[in-house]
Amino acid sequence: MTAVYPPQSEPRVGQNVVLKQTTLGQYVHICDDAIFEEVSIDDYSYTAGHNQIHYASIGKFVSIATYVRINPGNHPTYQRIAQHHFTYRSSAYDLGDDDNNFFNWRREHAVSIGHDVWIGHNAVIMPGVTIGNGAVIGSAAVVTKDVEPYAIMAGVAAKKIGMRFDDALIARIERSQWWHWDHQTLQERMPEFRDRDLFVEKYL
Repeated sequence: MTAVYPPQSEPRVGQNVVLKQTTLGQYVHICDDAIFEEVSIDDYSYTAGHNQIHYASIGKFVSIATYVRINPGNHPTYQRIAQHHFTYRSSAYDLGDDDNNFFNWRREHAVSIGHDVWIGHNAVIMPGVTIGNGAVIGSAAVVTKDVEPYAIMAGVAAKKIGMRFDDALIARIERSQWWHWDHQTLQERMPEFRDRDLFVEKYL
């Protein structure tokens, strides 16, 4: 990480964490035993540990529980006779050069996660998925399609089971873009963040 951070705001990175071509915002916390590859994770977001995240952009204030996987690898079920990764990780078996085209497919199907998203334990976000602001992904859900803002998703494959707020309130929250408020403003408005009605009254 070569970014310059204001005092006290540097990202915290736990033990046994691998960061490959990854950028971390201010106040980001990455807990132990994680692999990040070609990921950007914006301010105040965190992962709770044992996470594998590849080729993804993650917004601000995103909460990612343990064992969540984002953009996991696939095997060539239909495209090749053999599914095993010796056909694309060939160098590991002294069978020639790796097949970079296979890996580029996943890179081209990056995952995009908005702001203030909560992803529960053991959830899997499949390649190419976009998750809107404020969404909730239930524990052990497998998300195969895009998720609209503020939707609550659960199941395998994940389906919408509800919405956090009604359309009018969602529109007002989206207009506020509170996730872009500066650190001092967040600090000053903490009492309202702890009281939904008060927040709505004062800032929406």
